[in-house]
Amino acid sequence: MRKIILYILFLLSLFSVLGFSDISAYISKKRPLITCQQWGFHRQQEDKSYTHPERLVVRPWLGPHNVYALFLIPSEYRSDGLFTVTIPENRTYCGRFQDIGQVSSGVDEDKDYTIIRGFLNTRIALKLIAEGHLDQLREPDNWRLGYVKR
Repeated sequence: MRKIILYILFLLSLFSVLGFSDISAYISKKRPLITCQQWGFHRQQEDKSYTHPERLVVRPWLGPHNVYALFLIPSEYRSDGLFTVTIPENRTYCGRFQDIGQVSSGVDEDKDYTIIRGFLNTRIALKLIAEGHLDQLREPDNWRLGYVKR
């Protein structure tokens, strides 16, 4: 009886590994929803500034919209059309963003900031995690949002 249970557990683990590799292959072959060629409204680099996120959330196993970053930019600036996530020794991925609103800095009363939530496609995040890049995905320096003066 014990051998049968071990045999069944072995087969279940084998099928789950094979199934995951099929899912991973399917995810990696599907094209991302946002391409970096759709890059923002302002292409000149000389007056563009960049910021990294204040907070990162990477929980794609909870479903869509659970891989995002919160960026802060000064209110007198406008953000680029997309943000980028660059994984070292890999490629650059783009994501879309949503303006959340304005907040006061609390330190400088005349400085207001706009909070922007940048969403990375869940499919891309799962692909990166399956390739072993979870730590790089959680690194704020790999996420970047460009902004220019209004």
